[in-house]
Amino acid sequence: MPTTAQVSTATISGIVKSQTTNSPLPYVNLVLKHTTDSSFVTGTVSDDAGRYKLSSVASGHYTLEVSYTGFKTVKQSIFVGTLSPFLELPTIVLSESATQLQTVEVNATRSGISQQLDKKTYTVADNISQSGGSALQQMQALPGVTVQDGKVLLRGNEKVAILIDGRQTAMTGFGSQTGLDNLPSSAIEKIEIINNPSAKYDANGNAGIINIILKKNKQLGFNGKVGFTTGLGSLWERKENLPTIRPQYTLTPKINPTLSLNYRKDKVNIFVQADNLYTHTLNKNEYVTRTYDDGTLIKSQLKRNRNTNFLTTKAGVDWNMDAQNSLTISGMYGSEKIIDRGDQPFFNGDLSQRNRLWQFLEDELKTTAMATASFQHKFKEAGHLLNAGFNYTFHREDEKYFYDNYLPNSTGKDAFKLLSDEQVYDFNLDYIKPLKYGRIETGIKLRDRKIPTNMQFIPGTNSVLDSNAGGWATYKELIPAWYGNYIYENEKWEAELGIRLEYVRIQYDVNPNHPTYKSDGYNYTQPFPNVRLAYKLDDNNKLSIFYNRRVDRPNEVDIRIFPKYDDAEIIKVGNPDLRPQFTNSIELGYKRNWTKGYLYTALFHRFADGTISRISTTSPGSNWIYAVFQNAGRSYNTGMEAIWNQKVSDSYSFNINGNLYRNQINAFSVENRYPQPSLFSAERQTLISGNLKWNNTFHLKSGWDAQFTAIYLAPDLIPQGKLFARFSIDAGVKKSIQHNKGEIFLNATDLLNTMVNKREIQGMGFRYTSADYYETQVIRIGYNYKF
Repeated sequence: MPTTAQVSTATISGIVKSQTTNSPLPYVNLVLKHTTDSSFVTGTVSDDAGRYKLSSVASGHYTLEVSYTGFKTVKQSIFVGTLSPFLELPTIVLSESATQLQTVEVNATRSGISQQLDKKTYTVADNISQSGGSALQQMQALPGVTVQDGKVLLRGNEKVAILIDGRQTAMTGFGSQTGLDNLPSSAIEKIEIINNPSAKYDANGNAGIINIILKKNKQLGFNGKVGFTTGLGSLWERKENLPTIRPQYTLTPKINPTLSLNYRKDKVNIFVQADNLYTHTLNKNEYVTRTYDDGTLIKSQLKRNRNTNFLTTKAGVDWNMDAQNSLTISGMYGSEKIIDRGDQPFFNGDLSQRNRLWQFLEDELKTTAMATASFQHKFKEAGHLLNAGFNYTFHREDEKYFYDNYLPNSTGKDAFKLLSDEQVYDFNLDYIKPLKYGRIETGIKLRDRKIPTNMQFIPGTNSVLDSNAGGWATYKELIPAWYGNYIYENEKWEAELGIRLEYVRIQYDVNPNHPTYKSDGYNYTQPFPNVRLAYKLDDNNKLSIFYNRRVDRPNEVDIRIFPKYDDAEIIKVGNPDLRPQFTNSIELGYKRNWTKGYLYTALFHRFADGTISRISTTSPGSNWIYAVFQNAGRSYNTGMEAIWNQKVSDSYSFNINGNLYRNQINAFSVENRYPQPSLFSAERQTLISGNLKWNNTFHLKSGWDAQFTAIYLAPDLIPQGKLFARFSIDAGVKKSIQHNKGEIFLNATDLLNTMVNKREIQGMGFRYTSADYYETQVIRIGYNYKF
């Protein structure tokens, strides 16, 4: 579902008629002036149909003067607000007596946080310290965002819907998040954070939405941009390997070429964007101590050296058929090749005896292809639109794993292969009608999604693989939805009222020979309302209150029945019995603007029923740990957020963002059915956590810009345990050259090499502590040129 872009100006339109004949008046003169000093702002004349349009009008108070030979001049006060990007004035009727019009309003927004307080927008080019990396790395410095185990969290919640150009895609997950660490930031124009989505968005993702907007140029003629970034990570070995395993990756290379081309002439605009990100990465380097209730103590290390090549291309054409109709056809292709070479030794408590060594090779290829068609019809009134869109996505996941299992008295070889082909058809129809005091939005969407998956286990000598758990499974999803939004504004009050009605039908068909799980599914019809009310204390102070209801449906990976051996003795399995978790959220926001900055604060509270969480247990007679997704009951997330943005001088500005929140998971009991039934019970867990981010931007002499970012992440609650505090510092510089057509930059992430993920887990029959010294310190240098 496309988003409404933030704008800094607005458009006023309408029609002028004669009172005597009720016919349109052509060539009527219309002049817009500032109310305070009557200074000229803009003007126009009506066309043959009596219609007029005044573009690029900023928020404020104005007087519209309408004059025509033989008719009396009309003067009308107009208020341009901050909600609707277009305004359709009531018909202006000219006669011997003046016709008074009522106050009206149009949208205008400011950079950073929108005036509605519902959206934060950040331009990737402004984030110097993260240039040249991935989308995931770009997000690490954004306010309210934390990154944990390759996932993005908003205000401590990982249930975030990731969109690309306003649409869910297989590249970043339908209702989940995947692939962000491999999506090149060079392909991204800006990132929007939406904590309280309106009804026009899909209801999935209770923590909110992150919308990644890819680059697209529309300049006249032929133009483009080329760039190249290279760098090194894992500059030294942070912690020595356990004995008898292969070396860790160090001095890992990073290479990112990028190309953007655009040609626009007459009614046609053709665009191409291509990015390739090639990296070596110490993707994981986790040291674990496991203690079991029977007194067994095991120390292990999971080291994963990763090679990745991710190619992203997007191309398309915009065709402006006439003044009212336009068509965009585009395609996107992504190819992600991953090779993992890993080692995992298991020792006794004093490292005197090696119990097991697993060495593995993962060969994974993910292919994504998308085709999109978008049609827009513009009615005569500015901002009166009908949009229709169709999107097709194909995503193939082809994984092969090969394990060498070294035991004290034998060696075994195991392998498995997974093939999954995902196909998604999306259709949407959206209608926007500007009103005298705002606008209405309504539309429908239909999604049909199918994911057939096949897993083959190939056991070797002394195999530990559960070969009976293989076979096939097919996930089917059908979701028709309707939404309606009403937006209202006057000089003091703003309101947005919306509701989304979704019907969801999920069917998961399972190989009938599977030893544990059977075919299952569910369906529901649910409303998802949203409300936003705001009161303008004055031009610089605004209060807002939000409420919305959202859902998190289990993704196909969450219910996938096949055991996944990411760790030799920790087996991850999906659960077809999973059901959606429904969440209610409320937020109170306040924004204070001043000449060179603003302060934004928010108090928020959300509670979820049927919280989806991964639960780890042991199976009777074994020390292996089985991690299975479950509905764990009710959970709460309560906290506050503050953002202070300040321009101190022409050479220095800063942004400080802090989040403080309390996470709680109520006591619950569940049954893990794989590999055999076992009960798990947990007491109520609570923890107060938060994060603090300080971004500093310097505009230096001779065209140099610099950025310094400090990030602190407090201890946080995770299922069955907690994550300890983390801290990092990032920095970068850039300079414009070649008459501002070229740019060079140098940056470094985690300068002090302090970012280590440490955690404690308390399971049933065991507990473990771990520290992951994965690659976080990376130095990059890059060059971009515009032509």
